Amino acid sequence: MGKKKQVDDSIIPIDIAPSDPGYLRASRKKITKQEAQRLRSLKLTAPCFLDNIPCRARSKRRVTRKKSTPKLKNKLDSGSFECYLETLWSRLPADKRDLFTRLDCQWFAWYRKASYREKVLSWVKRKEIFSTKYVLVPIVCWGHWSLLIFCHFGESLQSKTRTPCMLLLDSLQMSDALRLEADIRRFMFDIYKAEGRPENKQMIYQVPLLVPKVPQQRNGKECGNFVLYFINLFVKSAPENFNIDNYPYFMKNDWFNAEAVERFCERLHALA
Repeated sequence: MGKKKQVDDSIIPIDIAPSDPGYLRASRKKITKQEAQRLRSLKLTAPCFLDNIPCRARSKRRVTRKKSTPKLKNKLDSGSFECYLETLWSRLPADKRDLFTRLDCQWFAWYRKASYREKVLSWVKRKEIFSTKYVLVPIVCWGHWSLLIFCHFGESLQSKTRTPCMLLLDSLQMSDALRLEADIRRFMFDIYKAEGRPENKQMIYQVPLLVPKVPQQRNGKECGNFVLYFINLFVKSAPENFNIDNYPYFMKNDWFNAEAVERFCERLHALA
């Protein structure tokens, strides 16, 4: 028998396992034992460059945030007004609220449009306003807020102790609050008519419309705030029986001051 051929194990082909550093380059290519040992001895020697990046120290300067302006500091739109009114109404004494009915702040403006008139009157009829002593009608026209109050509409127009009348509270009387009188009287007459009341047009149009001299706003944005405050104070202070002989009751120039309105708005905004 001939001699067995000597094989140099230095060139024995071996497989590189996936865990070996050379696997990605070899892709299971047959390499020598020496090459495999050299690949296994490789180490990642590149230093981490992140350690050399200087980090800026956190600034000690205080960051001041600009406070958001409360909505009550701005002129109120109808949606914001109703939101604040709901909050206010829920916190008024229940025994006082029972004397009142309130209409949506957009109903009067919609009533002035012929296409909405019948619909608004049907909504008002559901409120049964002739069964309560007072009806609050927030009005927004020409971008200005005012408050109309129907008093004792369920009473006889000849009553001396519970006088049916209307109050118009306006914090910007220089705008001529009575420019709404024609629309208000038409609104009132249509309400009586829709309810099938026996009073005739002449009697209805003789219902007094009173405009007390209430505190006035200081700028062009506060009218909605004043109406909310009018509602707040009137509901709390309104007599059970409104008599025109005692008019204007508490509704005078010194009824409240501007600071009282501001405090009221701050509290209301915090609750809303």
